[in-house]
Amino acid sequence: MFLQRSAFAARRAAFNPIVKRSFTSSFIRRADKIDPLPGQPDKHVKPFDEIKTESDLLPPGAAPGTVPTDLEQATGLERLEILGKMQGVDIFDMKPLDASRKGTLENPIIVKSFGDEQYAGCTGYPADSHITLWLTMSRERPIARCTECGSVYKMEYVGPQDDHHHGHHGYEEPKTFADFVKPEYR
Repeated sequence: MFLQRSAFAARRAAFNPIVKRSFTSSFIRRADKIDPLPGQPDKHVKPFDEIKTESDLLPPGAAPGTVPTDLEQATGLERLEILGKMQGVDIFDMKPLDASRKGTLENPIIVKSFGDEQYAGCTGYPADSHITLWLTMSRERPIARCTECGSVYKMEYVGPQDDHHHGHHGYEEPKTFADFVKPEYR
């Protein structure tokens, strides 16, 4: 009897809520607030070629009372990436490294970098023949070799040319086995 009564009460509560509310939703779409499609001009979007300073990467913001889009609120590198994608430019060069061959000391796999240090993940040759091993390359040590498959990677600095690379203020990078390899074995 107790079981029947609780099942009946649960059924009644599921179909007959205590507070009755109607659910409505609406939205207003204004033609002037739609984000531009790739290749279309917009009065608030500066073309990628005209971006010269950090102030060019500040967005106009959303109109009061509206929810901002990514284009209206993104700043800095995120805004630069969005503007580049809108014009078909891959800002951060996110395509995978060349995995069609094994890098050698004479012909290494090139890894481009805008910074002083770059990490690259090696999955072996042929691709995915071992787990991903992360290699660290720097401007002082631009060549790294995978300990699993022996593939060689070389960092190529493509950052600003006026970047004056100074040491790390007395910091000396720790030695590795690569420091003790005789030059004739390279």
